[in-house]
Amino acid sequence: MNVHEYQAKDLMRQFNIAVLKGGVATTPEQAVEVAKTLEGKVWVVKAQIHAGGRGKGGGVKLARTLEEVEKHARDILGMQLVTHQTGPEGKKVLKVLVEQGCDIDHEYYCGIVLDRSRGKLCMMVSTEGGMEIEKVAHETPEKIIKAYIDPATGFTPAAGRKLGFALGLKGETLSKAIKFFEGLYKLYVEKDCSIAEINPLVTTKQGDVLALDGKLNFDDNALFRHPEIEAMRDMTEESEQELEAGKYGLSYISLDGNIGCLVNGAGLAMGTLDILKLHGGTPANFLDVGGGATKETVQKAFTIILQDKNVKAILVNIFGGIMKCDIIANGVVDAAKELSLKVPLIVRLEGTNVALGKKILAESGLKITPANDLADAAQKAVAAAKGA
Repeated sequence: MNVHEYQAKDLMRQFNIAVLKGGVATTPEQAVEVAKTLEGKVWVVKAQIHAGGRGKGGGVKLARTLEEVEKHARDILGMQLVTHQTGPEGKKVLKVLVEQGCDIDHEYYCGIVLDRSRGKLCMMVSTEGGMEIEKVAHETPEKIIKAYIDPATGFTPAAGRKLGFALGLKGETLSKAIKFFEGLYKLYVEKDCSIAEINPLVTTKQGDVLALDGKLNFDDNALFRHPEIEAMRDMTEESEQELEAGKYGLSYISLDGNIGCLVNGAGLAMGTLDILKLHGGTPANFLDVGGGATKETVQKAFTIILQDKNVKAILVNIFGGIMKCDIIANGVVDAAKELSLKVPLIVRLEGTNVALGKKILAESGLKITPANDLADAAQKAVAAAKGA
């Protein structure tokens, strides 16, 4: 689950992470009223959507008068903001964050993710803040410094000093940075985050260390422990398909390709997307039906996939463990008949009751293309989508 920047900063304040004062507004008039409550004579008006790259897309504006605050808010609110993370369709801006300005001395990057291979949290920093960190990681990976933190011991001053020294910080600024890193670590752990990212993290000419931006993602499986986080969910930022999928316990994310994917298990789903790309295809979605899906959930998954008009073929990739292949096969057949499926359907089954599952598909009377393995399935799905 994602939250907006202003929500992320509200959480940061709870952990004594330094952020600028500001407030959210849904109208230009509200934006002006927020600006009046803030110290200083410079304000920043920032679009609130679940995507990065807002500045490049025109969603972040500097204002030096209240009239400019109103103008920028009026220009941004209601705009269809397009960034490298929204896709060409963009996202409509319904809220803006109005913040006080600050005297930036230097911009940095800071982030925390779980390194599953090590079983530790990885806190990263870079002197190249404000840029696309993915580009930095690809072109100059030596500029990203990492500290691995064992959850059993937690954050230590030694880890903070390593990160602070890597940024070239000294004296009181270094001490403030260590306190900042520790607060971010505590937030990540206590709120069950999957990602915590500050870009940019800035030092000011007064020697302060601030989160100028903030991105927090949360583990959906842990939200039952955090009703206060779940209450922050903004339904307007999610597609109708994603909301509908959630009602049926399906994990669905819309992508920009033309091959619909129905898979059980998040890892297998990611592998399916990768192998489609490897063979020249473009996935239309990520859809994990889970380990305990029924015929009904499989049918619902097909319905959701077909709501995307760009889908030219559907690939079903199932490994039967808890979920038996014959159950999936019956669901696939029933869904194809009920929906009068017109697009090519490629099915790869493996695991429990696989022979029975394949028999059900073969005797269905439907035009279903079987696949022997994942590579074969990907090749056939790509060819079918191109043929369609």
